[in-house]
Amino acid sequence: MEEKPASEPGETSVSETGEISHAIARVARAHRVTAGHLLRRIGLYAGQELLMMRLWEAGPQRQSMLIKLLGLDPSTVTRMVQRLEQAGFVTRSADPEDRRAVLVEATSAGEALRDEVDRVWQELERRTLAGLNDADQAHLARLLARLEGNLAAD
Repeated sequence: MEEKPASEPGETSVSETGEISHAIARVARAHRVTAGHLLRRIGLYAGQELLMMRLWEAGPQRQSMLIKLLGLDPSTVTRMVQRLEQAGFVTRSADPEDRRAVLVEATSAGEALRDEVDRVWQELERRTLAGLNDADQAHLARLLARLEGNLAAD
């Protein structure tokens, strides 16, 4: 891949105009909206599948740990858990090791969502990467990992 020469005096580079950050924001929003539409078909809102994935991978978790793992505001996770509980996908109970802590656990209905969530994520991946060949996909994955590293470093 050929690098562009430095901008000439008076020229504004793409990074200085914010075009890349705007494009990332637009893509992230479109990705989330598409995920939301696909997840709605199985009774979930965007983001709830990430919480469910944590429960499927690690079993029952303290709500405080889910907040930490998901990197979300405590009130957001509380609302998410409440909605999942109302839908019958999780239960909340006092942690037997610390009765002050809330333990969140997937129900059998929540466990049954696992294959459906996998199918939704496969469809989301298919739509997201449509028209990109394997080399483009690998290059995109490397670039996104670099951007994530840049942002996580701060």
